[in-house]
Amino acid sequence: MNYDEAKDLLAGKGQSHLLRYYDELSEEEKECLLAQIAGIDFSTLEKLDGKKEGTDAVRNIEPLGALTIPEIEKNRDYYEKKGLDAIRQYKVGAILLAGGQGTRLGYDKPKGTFNIGETKELYIFECLINNLLEVVKKAGTYVPLAIMTSDINYEDTKEFMVMHDYFGYDAEYVHFFIQDMAPATDFNGKIYLADKGKIAMSPNGNGGWFTSFVNAGLLEVFAGYGVEWMNVFAVDNVLQKIADPCFVGAAIDSGKVSAAKVVSKAFPEEKVGLLCTEDGRPSIVEYYEMTDEMMYSKDENGMPLYNYGVILNYLFSLDELKRIMEDPLPVHIVEKKIPYIDDNAQTVKPTEPNGYKYELLVLDVIHLMRDCLSYEVVRDKEFAPIKSLTGVDSLETARELLKRNGVEY
Repeated sequence: MNYDEAKDLLAGKGQSHLLRYYDELSEEEKECLLAQIAGIDFSTLEKLDGKKEGTDAVRNIEPLGALTIPEIEKNRDYYEKKGLDAIRQYKVGAILLAGGQGTRLGYDKPKGTFNIGETKELYIFECLINNLLEVVKKAGTYVPLAIMTSDINYEDTKEFMVMHDYFGYDAEYVHFFIQDMAPATDFNGKIYLADKGKIAMSPNGNGGWFTSFVNAGLLEVFAGYGVEWMNVFAVDNVLQKIADPCFVGAAIDSGKVSAAKVVSKAFPEEKVGLLCTEDGRPSIVEYYEMTDEMMYSKDENGMPLYNYGVILNYLFSLDELKRIMEDPLPVHIVEKKIPYIDDNAQTVKPTEPNGYKYELLVLDVIHLMRDCLSYEVVRDKEFAPIKSLTGVDSLETARELLKRNGVEY
């Protein structure tokens, strides 16, 4: 895209201010800005009009049961064999969502590079790779792994993994890709400039993983392996089982096109997204959307009616992913504090929300699936997220759970 093309495009979109400082830029900076403008998906920003209209549909939410721990244990050998057969045929790929920084840990580097050890080095990425290597040893086959980063931490993440020799994983099966970005705007939809030659951009949410994966050319790579199922998981849960053969086997045996690992709620008010159904399709209901009736209702056995919380470990049929991605995902418009430069080219760091970021969420991927197997896991064996240094879901609690599970740190 050249300057005149960018000028015409922005004029038609009411965003001409993005070229305000163009003449002050170096040739390299000009090229960079024009490339950013060419990459903007303006259809995303058009969703703001729908937000202003405030047309929220009534949701018909119903509870969804689960394949429970006792049921899984009863059939473990069968499920595990079926899952291992699929893994040995390279039918299972893993997607690690690792775009975040360790800011809440007081650490300004990729979260996965954070050292959680006390007596020895033990990194978050190392924990996850160790968990995946357990499956590799059982199957005798490597699982194709793609690591999604942000544009900010791509180089740091890749260099870290190379420096540590992928913690014993075969590098041939490890791929990196950058999450797509979306522009940030003020409350009127005007895109912010982060600098004279740089548009304020942010990652497009955890639901953007598949389009980012496709745009990076990795769909063809994974199809070349023979992958039919994608196991998607987040970086912060150091105990989670990845490409878990029992989970894979149960999902395949169920005949469903997706599956989600869940835990029973610890208490009715626990702040966890619950796997339910909405109009007959799987749906995740956030804790703040729960009514008191939903929160405290019990079934005929005295168990909570809405009981199973997701831990962001999902299995998706690749064919079903390709089907649902033929249409754009819903865009979630979220109020945020967005640093920007003002009309005097001075940097402003707001203390209150001053605009919107535009995000895609994995919960919408779940809701577009035809069905979903709810697969219960033992919380203390598979759920140790590290969100902060202390308190609930912290470094402290994760260390205690690692110790209980025989992991030295």
